Amino acid sequence: MANELIVVPIDERPDLTELLWQLDDEWPAFMRADPVANFYFTHAPRDHPGHALVAYEASAPDVAVARAFSVPFAFGSPGREELPADGWDGVIRWGALDLAAGRAPNLVSALEITIRRDRRGHGLAPVLLDALRNNAGRLGFDELVAPVRPTGKAGEPHTPMSTYAFRARDDGLPADPWLRVHVRAGGEIVGVCGRAMVIPGTLAEWREWTGLPFDRTGDVLVPGALVPVHCSVEHDHAVYVEPGVWVRHRLT
Repeated sequence: MANELIVVPIDERPDLTELLWQLDDEWPAFMRADPVANFYFTHAPRDHPGHALVAYEASAPDVAVARAFSVPFAFGSPGREELPADGWDGVIRWGALDLAAGRAPNLVSALEITIRRDRRGHGLAPVLLDALRNNAGRLGFDELVAPVRPTGKAGEPHTPMSTYAFRARDDGLPADPWLRVHVRAGGEIVGVCGRAMVIPGTLAEWREWTGLPFDRTGDVLVPGALVPVHCSVEHDHAVYVEPGVWVRHRLT
């Protein structure tokens, strides 16, 4: 079919690497300023080409519809008996250290699924999550974990993630729509990572990223942020500490 969605890993189609970056502007500007994220994405297609997926329609093979990333790491060694409290940033650091040390990974973490704005709400999220699960199996892993960023949490920035993450509907599924996608796919919520992503910046940088004044010390509510941003006028900086939710997918 002309509009068939095709999802492929970059190790099989390195010629499609540039399509990954067509979707860079789909996130709020402050989310693109995470130093750990910038470190990962700079090297991801080179270091982990099998963990970068791009989706396009058969009728438009040069236009990205969605992308997905994951990172492999070694788990279970001393100091790594539990999934990291620093979630998203933590697994990227572990993966980079393992790669540098030549340690073989035995677990893979999903990092991101990004869908083009005009294609959101069309049922692509489960398709991309299924692609990540299948890709982890293709690469020889029997589990996929994910430090999930619940999409509805931005509407409740003052609610603790430990409360929000375990809120359920009458049918027992998570109240949050993105967590619900994971659970429907077979995932299990196993805990909260309280500092999944840390984004620091000067007040000038935060003003540029958000268009907000950042002229008072205290918490600042930023559109798209899951929790308030901590602002210190006296020290000319603001820091966003985003919590996440650990979900485990058993693939076998």
